[in-house]
Amino acid sequence: MYVGTLSFDLLLGDVRSLKEKRSVVRPIVAELQRKYAVSAAEVGDQDLHRRAEIGLAVVSGDTGHLTDVLDRCERLVAGRPEVELLSVRRRLHSDED
Repeated sequence: MYVGTLSFDLLLGDVRSLKEKRSVVRPIVAELQRKYAVSAAEVGDQDLHRRAEIGLAVVSGDTGHLTDVLDRCERLVAGRPEVELLSVRRRLHSDED
């Protein structure tokens, strides 16, 4: 069994309130969950209206599949015009760790 995680550090565009921030972050999280069957959530910077941290995790029995899903998730977030992707942290874990 393999577990892959991604952590995205995002700079949000023209956002002036936490309510506007939610209207940007929630659709990204929902699309990741819907398209790729991953667990995803906003995991940091909740009190800052122009920054967001989104974390996701996926479990697979095959490292090739795991890497493919993580790559697709990263491309989806990087391709969103309303956010700037500042950094991505990727981790792969096996049951032997």
